[in-house]
Amino acid sequence: MSRPTRPKTNSAGSRRSGTSNAGPRKTKARSAPLRYQNFELEALKGLEAVAEAELREVPSVRGGGLLQTGGVRFQFAPDPLATGGDWERLSRLRGAVAIYRVETWDIPRPKAFLGHEVLGEVLDYLRSVIRQGGHKSFRLSAAGKDSETFTRLTEEIEAQLGLPHHAEEGELLLRIRPSETEEGWEVLARITPRPLSARPWRECNMSGGLNATIAYAMHKLSGVRERDRIFNPMCGSGTLLIERSLMGPLDALVGVDIGPEAVACSQTNIRAAKRQIEVAQIDALATGLPDRSFDLIVCDLPWGDAVGSHGGNAELYPLFLQEMDRLTARSGRLCILTHELKLFERVMAEQSRWQAKELFQVYSGGHYPKCYLLSK
Repeated sequence: MSRPTRPKTNSAGSRRSGTSNAGPRKTKARSAPLRYQNFELEALKGLEAVAEAELREVPSVRGGGLLQTGGVRFQFAPDPLATGGDWERLSRLRGAVAIYRVETWDIPRPKAFLGHEVLGEVLDYLRSVIRQGGHKSFRLSAAGKDSETFTRLTEEIEAQLGLPHHAEEGELLLRIRPSETEEGWEVLARITPRPLSARPWRECNMSGGLNATIAYAMHKLSGVRERDRIFNPMCGSGTLLIERSLMGPLDALVGVDIGPEAVACSQTNIRAAKRQIEVAQIDALATGLPDRSFDLIVCDLPWGDAVGSHGGNAELYPLFLQEMDRLTARSGRLCILTHELKLFERVMAEQSRWQAKELFQVYSGGHYPKCYLLSK
C-alpha cells in the first residue's frame, strides 16, 4: 500500500492530511488534475478480499491494503463530470459494509481537536461529508468516548453544525483513533447515513435473515454467468434472489419457501427492489420440478438457532443434498452457507454425490458460518 501524503502545514500552523493533489497530469480532457482523497472500506471479517476485489473495479481508485483494524485504506479521485455527487460511485459498492472518508491531524492527543484552528478544520471536513451524504444526526465511536475531551467535542459538533447527537442511531458515524499510517490522530466519517449493507430495498426483515453482503459474496464466488438457471430454496426474505438479480443477466431465477410469511416478505422486498423474480410457497424438498432444472442452487441453510433446530437439521441436510443433486445439471453447482459445521462435514463424508470446496468463513451476528461450493 502506498503511504499517504505527509501532512502539510497550513497558514494557521496546524497540520492536516487526507487530500493529495498528486494525480494524473492535466490533459486536454480535464481542466484540472484529479484530487485524490483518503477513504477506508469496512468489510465483514472474512470477506475483506471480496470487498477489495470489487473496489478495484472502480475507476480512479488507487492504493489499498488491509490495516490492522481490518479496514482497507485507499485513495479515490471523484470524477468532476459524474452526476449524483462526488462519492456516488463508492456508495454503490455491494461487498462493503461501509465506506469512510478519512482525515488525519498531526496532533499528540485528542484534546488538541478542541483547539480553535484544528476544531475549525474538523468542522469544515464534517460539513463536506454532510453535504455529500445528507446526514441528519451524528454519533461518536472512540476509545474513551465518554471522557471530558470527547464530551466537549461532541457538544461543539452539535452546536456548530446544528446536527443532533444520537449516541446509538446517529447517521453520521464518526470514528476517532490514532492513525495506523502516519503520526497523529484520524477522523473517519461514514459517507452514507446507513451502512451500505443495509440495502434500500429491504422493507421486510425476518429472524435469521441473511446479510446482503454475504449474499453478494456467495454469488460472486460461485460464478456470475449469463446462462445460469438459478434456484434459491428456503429463500426467506429474498436476499439471495435480489442480490443476484442486481448483478447482471441470467437465464432464470426462482425461489421457494414453505412458509407463507417468508414468501410474502420476499415478494415485498422484490417489489421494493423493482425486480421481477418468481417466488412460490413450496417445500424445497418436494418441488415437483423436473430433473436437471438448474445450473446453480444457492441456499442459506437453517443454522438451528433463529431458524430450524439441530435435531431437525440432522434429518434435513442429507435429504437436501439428495434433492439438490436431482435438480442440478450434470455440471451444476451448489452454494451453501451454514453454521452447522460438524453436521455438514459429517453428512458430506457419508455421501458421494458432491465434492465441496470452502469459499469463506465470515463473522455474522455472533456466528462464524462457512460458505461451501459443491460440484459433482
